[in-house]
Order: sequence, then structure tokens, then C-alpha cells
Amino acid sequence: MGIFKRIILLFVLTISFFGFSQSKKENPKFKVIAFYTAKNDQAHISFVHEANKYFPKLASENHFQYDSTSNWDNLNAKFLAKYQVVLFLDTRPEKKEQREAFQKYMENGGGFIGFHFSAFALNDSSYNQDWNWYHNTFLGSGEYGSNTWKPTSAVLRVENQHPVTKNLPKTFTSAPNEWYRWSNDLTKNPDIEILVAIDESSFPLGTGPKAHEIWHSGYYPVVWTNKKYKMLYVNMGHNDIDYEGGTNKTLSYTFENKTQSQLILNALLWLGNSKK
Repeated sequence: MGIFKRIILLFVLTISFFGFSQSKKENPKFKVIAFYTAKNDQAHISFVHEANKYFPKLASENHFQYDSTSNWDNLNAKFLAKYQVVLFLDTRPEKKEQREAFQKYMENGGGFIGFHFSAFALNDSSYNQDWNWYHNTFLGSGEYGSNTWKPTSAVLRVENQHPVTKNLPKTFTSAPNEWYRWSNDLTKNPDIEILVAIDESSFPLGTGPKAHEIWHSGYYPVVWTNKKYKMLYVNMGHNDIDYEGGTNKTLSYTFENKTQSQLILNALLWLGNSKK
């Protein structure tokens, strides 16, 4: 009877230890929250839907937690305290209290990745440049200047070694994208470290039909960080859509590009595993 009890006790302890190990293993290394609107421009909507399918899989494979919300009122101190990294998938917060909460989150050591349209600001548009800290101090880019069209791939060049660019080739071809130009010259901002830019071999970039939508020369940063914050801006995030054919079908997907996706994973791991 004594031997039987010892066997039962050993069995219980083994199960308990296994359960504890499994629970410990399943605890996420860090938590990511993505904010999105997904209401304007089918190309941005397509990217948001793609991201919300891609990131949960990436999170599972790399042991972090991914949540997403279209409720921008969640951009408050209590809600943000649960997360180490915030993503803006398409737009930016518009309410004063949301903006103040985000600024405090970043100034207190929170992590951030903004994609494509999240940096857009243009006076006399639906997204006026009415948030100086975000567009000029934090992102450094200022107002939107212009873009290429139609969405096309570009050869991108790594400009600086950084955890975000770890194990990336010196140059690589991106997924198709609408590329942005900005009002501010990021090369003159000492706080900005440009990590990836468009390589000259990409020119001419864009197909038009309007002549100004085709770039023939110039220097265009597409991934950068502000060294005063734990942040990254990524110009990618605009899928190619069949507007011309009228089907609005998605013709390209941002995260199907392996090298570009490795950059995003590098960024998440860098931000998520950094201490505040």
C-alpha cells in the first residue's frame, strides 16, 4: 500500500510539474496591441485585414501576444499599460485625450511601429497636420509631400546596421507599395536614424499615368527610427488593388515578401524585448 501511495504521489507531482511547465511556456514574452480604422481606401483596408491574419500566426511562432482593436478610445493609460508595443496599422488617433495618452506612453518607454498611412498628414484634408509632436518631433517626417503610383516593388537598401536590419541583405526587393515623400528632410534631423531607403536602381519608380507619380531620382527613406524613443516607422502597408478593373480585388500582399517580413519581425522582437 505504501509503494502504491508513493507511485500515485509521484504521478501527481509529475502532472503538476508538467502543467506548470506548459503554463510557463505559454506565457507571452511581450504583448502587442494594434490600432486600426480600416474604413478608407481599399488598399489600406486590405493591408489591415492581412495584418490581422498574419500577426497572430507570427505571435504564436515567436511566443508573444497579438491583440487588435478598432476602438481608438482604448488609447488610454490603463489599457496601454498591458502592452509593450503599440502598432498603428493605417490611421492615427484624432482625439486630444488619445493623443496625450499615446505621447505619455512613448515618453515612458513604450514601443511603437507605425505603418504607411499612419504618418499621413496634409492640411485641408481629412487628416490635417494638427499634431506637431507626432508628425514633426516623433516621426520627424512632417506633412505628406507626394507619392508614387501605381503600387510597385522597389529595390530597398539597408542604410545602417541595427537590430531591425539584422541578417537582412544589403539590398532587397520589396512587396509592391505606394511610396511616400515627406516635407521634412530626415537626413538633417539628428534624432532620426534612417535604416532603409529606396535604392537608385529602382528608378523610374511608379508607372503613372500622371508624370509626377513617377520618381526618377532623389533620396527616399522608407524605414527609420527616432533615437529618443523605442519606435519604428515603416512606409510599407499599401497593397496593390484592382482599381482599374473595377473588382477591388487584392493583387499583392505586403507580408508575402519574406525579407521585408523579417524586418518587421526583427522590429517586434527588438521593441518587445527591450526594457522600459
